[in-house]
Amino acid sequence: MSPILDHVTLGASSLEAGAAHLREVLGVDMPPGGRHPDMSTHNRVLDVGGERFLELIATAPDAPAAARKRWFGLDDPRVAARLAARPRGVGWVVRTDGLERVAAASPVGLGRITRMSRGERSWRLTVPDDGMTPFDGLVPGFIEWSPGPHPSQGMQFLGPELVGIELRHPDAAGLARVLDRLGVGGLAGVEPARDPSIAFVFRLADGRLQTVGH
Repeated sequence: MSPILDHVTLGASSLEAGAAHLREVLGVDMPPGGRHPDMSTHNRVLDVGGERFLELIATAPDAPAAARKRWFGLDDPRVAARLAARPRGVGWVVRTDGLERVAAASPVGLGRITRMSRGERSWRLTVPDDGMTPFDGLVPGFIEWSPGPHPSQGMQFLGPELVGIELRHPDAAGLARVLDRLGVGGLAGVEPARDPSIAFVFRLADGRLQTVGH
């Protein structure tokens, strides 16, 4: 299986703040998700079409301190400052059935292959030791799900459809080369900018396009 987009992740200072923001910009109430005990985070999730989902993630305030750096750079002071201002895109994740092969062939370090589970589902994914993927979090993580239906099939589809990913980085050319080497260059647009950021483009139920995340 060639790598395909699995999900995109929006970070927030709290799930309540993130849900309020998405209610305003996308016109939907994000359904409940779950907790990640290994990372001391929790989320809400929404089917956005094509066996892909939008994840809204935040540090769980009542969880014990994580034993490692949280994913998506949530422990990075720069990320925390940006999320305090408003919810932002913090990452994207690509699905594969050859995780070791992808990690071995990558021109940049993708992190440790880590096994996680919730309920009856388990998955393996790449998680950097410092919590943030290369190029300020703009290189995707890679995930390999356990056998069974994709998790999006158990989620609600409320109208917004994901139609694009926008990446901005000072070294746009270098980022684009890495994405091409990983075989995912066609999944996101890359533009030069002073500050790195990621955003997601959605087609709303009325046909309008709405960008969320920069």
